[in-house]
Amino acid sequence: MLAFPGRHPYTPGVLTIHKLTKTLGGRTLLRETGMTINWGERVALVGPNGAGKSTLFRMILGEDDPDEGTIERDEYAITGYLPQEAGEPSDETVIEIAMGITPEMIGLLRTIREHEKTGDLSHPEFAKAQDQFTALNGYQLEPKAKKILAGLGFRQTDFNRPAREYSGGWVMRAHLARLLVMEPDLLMLDEPTNHLDLLSLLWLQRYLLNYSGAVLMISHDRDFMDAIIETVVEIDPDRAELVTYNGNYSKYLEQREQRYEQLVQAYRNQNKEIERVQEFIDRFRQVASKASQVQSRIKQLEKMDRIEKPRAPRKAFKFAFPQPPRSNQKVIELEKAGQAYGDKVIYRDLDLTIERGDKIVLVGPNGSGKSTLLKILAGEIPINSGKREPGYATRIGYYSQHRAEALNDDNTVLEEVLGTCPTLREEDARAILGTFLFRRTDVEKRCGVLSGGEKSRLNLVKFLVDPPNLLLMDEPTTHLDILSIDSLVNALKAYEGTLVFISHDVHFIRTLAETTLHITRAEDDTHSVVTRYTGGYDYFLEKSGLADDRSAVTS
Repeated sequence: MLAFPGRHPYTPGVLTIHKLTKTLGGRTLLRETGMTINWGERVALVGPNGAGKSTLFRMILGEDDPDEGTIERDEYAITGYLPQEAGEPSDETVIEIAMGITPEMIGLLRTIREHEKTGDLSHPEFAKAQDQFTALNGYQLEPKAKKILAGLGFRQTDFNRPAREYSGGWVMRAHLARLLVMEPDLLMLDEPTNHLDLLSLLWLQRYLLNYSGAVLMISHDRDFMDAIIETVVEIDPDRAELVTYNGNYSKYLEQREQRYEQLVQAYRNQNKEIERVQEFIDRFRQVASKASQVQSRIKQLEKMDRIEKPRAPRKAFKFAFPQPPRSNQKVIELEKAGQAYGDKVIYRDLDLTIERGDKIVLVGPNGSGKSTLLKILAGEIPINSGKREPGYATRIGYYSQHRAEALNDDNTVLEEVLGTCPTLREEDARAILGTFLFRRTDVEKRCGVLSGGEKSRLNLVKFLVDPPNLLLMDEPTTHLDILSIDSLVNALKAYEGTLVFISHDVHFIRTLAETTLHITRAEDDTHSVVTRYTGGYDYFLEKSGLADDRSAVTS
């Protein structure tokens, strides 16, 4: 999506927000607050769910109006925006989306391709289309678009396929490529890593580090922000203001703690002053000779700008989750396993042993077979050949954001969790649910009315309060905010069972993975190959060469 240039020329930055006030649903999200984004600056917008991040994005894009205040963009600045979800895919091809070309250019390009396909290159229509396409800079856009699409995980054979043949996640990648090709002066990204696999995320991280325009992003990926961001703007919901911190996300956490301590001290000092003044008023209220002084103190209190009691920054929740029953040493084994979807072979003669206490992450490009391997281990899909042998004491739990776990539609959220673990106290269940974004009233919702994201989070909580001894997890951090991810990390760090997971959250992977299975398609594309690295994410990057080899990331 493109936004028109700002209405106020000669602004000091590419974007300046001044004395902005916005009320939504009777709640003040922002009150006389502001921020500035300078040319080329990389900024993260953070804050708890519901603080108003998406509302602020809509106001910057002109899709919503502030109650008061101004939002100014430089009159020459072009703004590009990537939402979390794309609309319905059209008949445009992947390369046409990435090039961001007009209908006129699409018609010219298709004319050129049709003549190239038939070999009729001497036709006047072909020459005319070429000349017009050149005049519109089409030939400059195409190689750039192809390079960016490759970085985001598309193969050359994908470029000319219609977008409607792809999932929503792949269509979003094409739209992201379009924005990167366009190079807007202000690039606005809402959760840009949601639809990327780990290698595409690594490529995007490197690309944005060298991006010439300003970047404003909403993200729940801590390591991604640490690598890219140089300024963090927090929406403080208690004070309804935008607070700017210099540095990346980790620096922001340190500075936010310092700011909280300063606010607490200021609050205490003011309360002491109020008590001192009030004591004087109470003591001399009836003394005629002190009347003028008493009135002066009363006016002093009336005019005082009272500091609200600061609320401590929300922290990751820590709870002693129950441990699973002990499994035998060999948790599950695949021997000469084969699996295919129709004519496409995914695995051929795959040998894999997972032992008690392993913490394994599966990485590789989308489509390489990561989720398929997880489903094979879970017994969700049968193998066509070979053996799958769980250990005799293995108890398997499979979590997927797309899997509809059995929920009793008539149960409330709270009842569903308490029924999973009868020994769990209600106050602990409420605290855990709150950590995973179920607020006070949410826990009384019936399971039958929950959204897809809410059902995924509820299933995750059910796993944590009654964990199996082999936990298979496919993108467990989707639908979670940063602190919920930290709470999940805390739970899984203390988990004594065996964990195999897929994630594109680098912080999550770095903290938990002790072994990496790299899954790629064989050079002849006949099947997928699994390579084991007995080490975590950074060890894998170093030994695989992906830490420095940009071409490997785009292959």
